[in-house]
Amino acid sequence: MEKRKRRDFSAENIIFTTLNTAFLILLSLAMVYPLLNTLAVSFNDGMDTVRGGIYLWPRIFTLQNFRVIFHMETIYGAFVISVAKTIVIVITNLFFTSMLAYTISRREYIFAKPLTLAFVLTMYFNAGIIPNYMLIKNLHMLNTFSVYWVPNVISAFNLIVIRTYIKSIPESLVESAKIDGSGEFRIFMRIIMPLCVPTLATIALFVAVGSWNSWFDTFLYNSGKQSLSTLQYELQKLLSSTLTASTSAQGGGANASAQAGAVNATTPQSIRSAITIVAAVPILVVYPFLQRYFVNGLTIGGVKE
Repeated sequence: MEKRKRRDFSAENIIFTTLNTAFLILLSLAMVYPLLNTLAVSFNDGMDTVRGGIYLWPRIFTLQNFRVIFHMETIYGAFVISVAKTIVIVITNLFFTSMLAYTISRREYIFAKPLTLAFVLTMYFNAGIIPNYMLIKNLHMLNTFSVYWVPNVISAFNLIVIRTYIKSIPESLVESAKIDGSGEFRIFMRIIMPLCVPTLATIALFVAVGSWNSWFDTFLYNSGKQSLSTLQYELQKLLSSTLTASTSAQGGGANASAQAGAVNATTPQSIRSAITIVAAVPILVVYPFLQRYFVNGLTIGGVKE
């Protein structure tokens, strides 16, 4: 014990611990500062923000940036669509991807390798936007809710991750269930899915963030139907209109005085920060509930027995 204590308080250990702690503190500050700065700018007066010098605290506090966002008539319906879209995508993606992962993880399935190769190839080769658009159009999914989740039913990357984890589950569990008379679907639902909860929770977080932050799919496929617009797309339109109004006010001379007055309260920079906060809050609220599974999911595969 005495030798161990001496080793713990050696000069090398003290230097390493000090430098490591200092590095991690600096890294944490570098990651937290942009969020705090964005929060400060979002609560600061728009025209005052243009002067610069906003760091961790708003110089002239105001809620005008958020008033502009929440006074949009379309934002509440878009929020509901975004929530519904994210929930449906997460559920369908996890269920069908994990079910396919279980199928190709079976040694007795002769098409496991060809199917795996086919899905892996989709990670490296993509037909592009125009062929995808033509496919969606020919499937009559333009301006429909199904265009959000049907193309996202299977994810190749998630498929490989789940399959790899399922292969680490002892085969004896599956064999015991088969001896007891369980079918493949029952084995999947009663044994495989519960054991995959940490991995599925981690993937669910990634899928949810990707779905929540996506606006280009709405722009490309559902821009012609306002009732299917998403929150991110509405915020993107607001930011674009603010940028256009600001540019017109700056370059329009005397005739642009009305527009200049309209943008005095908000500027593209302040609106952008407020939009970032509004878009990030739902994910920040959900994350604590998945954190425990998220940490476990990241460490899966780190130790092999």
